[in-house]
Amino acid sequence: MLDDTIKSFMERFRLPDFTGLDWAQSTDRLRQSFYRASRSVERDAPELADISTLPVDGADGALKGRLYTPLGAGIGPGPGIVFFHGGGFVLGDLDSHDMICRRLAAGSRCRVLSVDYRLAPENPFPAAHDDAVAVWEWATKRVDLLKIDPERICIAGDSAGGNLSAFLAQEMNRTGGPQPAFQLLLYPLVQFADIRTKKLTLQEGFFISPNLFDYFRDSYIHVHADRMDRKVSPLFAPDEDFRGLPPAHMVLCGWDPLKDEGRAYASKLAAHGVPVTIREHPGMVHGFMNLTAVSIPARDAIRDAGEVVGTALGAL
Repeated sequence: MLDDTIKSFMERFRLPDFTGLDWAQSTDRLRQSFYRASRSVERDAPELADISTLPVDGADGALKGRLYTPLGAGIGPGPGIVFFHGGGFVLGDLDSHDMICRRLAAGSRCRVLSVDYRLAPENPFPAAHDDAVAVWEWATKRVDLLKIDPERICIAGDSAGGNLSAFLAQEMNRTGGPQPAFQLLLYPLVQFADIRTKKLTLQEGFFISPNLFDYFRDSYIHVHADRMDRKVSPLFAPDEDFRGLPPAHMVLCGWDPLKDEGRAYASKLAAHGVPVTIREHPGMVHGFMNLTAVSIPARDAIRDAGEVVGTALGAL
């Protein structure tokens, strides 16, 4: 059953579905709506030792980053998390996912680096994926600045950010680059081909829906054949890309058209000997961790996910 608080919120607020409208106008309106829905200022937000902004290397210039240092993290270098926000590669920024990162840092007792990668349609595929590689390479080399142990870094993200995280682990596998120690995939987008076969109610117009999925996909991917590219659809990567991947923890939602693909991705990880755990929240919708202002279970879910990462990295 859908969580009552989430259902009430959805009845009062839905992201508009901009099918058939001008892309530039639609994107601007959609970003404004997403910001209003996801931005929250909470009086009981966890106290952290420090939050600072800093430039981070992207594939085509500097990107904005934000470093969250929890209480008890020590002087470092210690375990850390590189976090990529969700939003279909079109929406989201440091502020829309600020509360998720605060609570993730507090729950894991790890430093969290959140990155504002380039968005579509201004920056089409593979801009965000190229930025993810550049950010990862930069982060693993800047121990002095980040105070993060390069051998104990988790890559994490929600939705499209989960896509970037899954891709990044596979890409380091393919290229022999520095592997993350752990993956935290929050209701990840693992294929960008189609979700119209999903028959879920209360999804249309809220965080993800068939029309919004198509809108995000077509904003980011301009060549039809690229929808199946293993960069943006890591679920379809060949077997060798899965072998030797770092352990993963996946958070899935019962009311999410991406849930089945998430389970399929976890199954492929397990089939190739990768340790993987799943936590499903049956009453939650895609993007629910952005709703901490109205949902105590959303807060608890972020803390629980943080504790899994903190335990895996030796912070707890």
